[in-house]
Amino acid sequence: MPQQFLQKTATTILTLVVLCFASVSHAHDAGATMDPEGNIASFTGYAQVTCFNDGNGPANRLVASVQDTSLPQANLLVNLQIIKGASAISTTDPVSGDGAFSPEVSVAGGEGVYLLLVNKTGPGPRSFIVSYHCMTADNAHTGTDIKVNQFQ
Repeated sequence: MPQQFLQKTATTILTLVVLCFASVSHAHDAGATMDPEGNIASFTGYAQVTCFNDGNGPANRLVASVQDTSLPQANLLVNLQIIKGASAISTTDPVSGDGAFSPEVSVAGGEGVYLLLVNKTGPGPRSFIVSYHCMTADNAHTGTDIKVNQFQ
């Protein structure tokens, strides 16, 4: 593999890991740049978020949203999907670079592992931030861990 590709991949993974550990008000944020060269229209990031009782109560659901931090480009948006068992939902940041997140979505799948996917709608690089957190039925933040499986 070319050295430049390996360096970019390592940098992207490190960025995701560092951002996953940075939390504000019990929310978790992770971000990176999809497809820095802009030639993989089907670029997809895939992570597993584990929701668990960390003493605040059992997890009821995973809540997430995505923010496209790139400059606006026609017909190029960032999407986020949450999947657990037979339930799935998606959201899209409708305006790139405006500083606002997409509408928040959630899947009420209880404790366990949720699949979190991020993709883009066409060729071109996209920088993004995902905000994700596990919540109890009483709306308290509870245990939230992430493992990035693919960032292609």
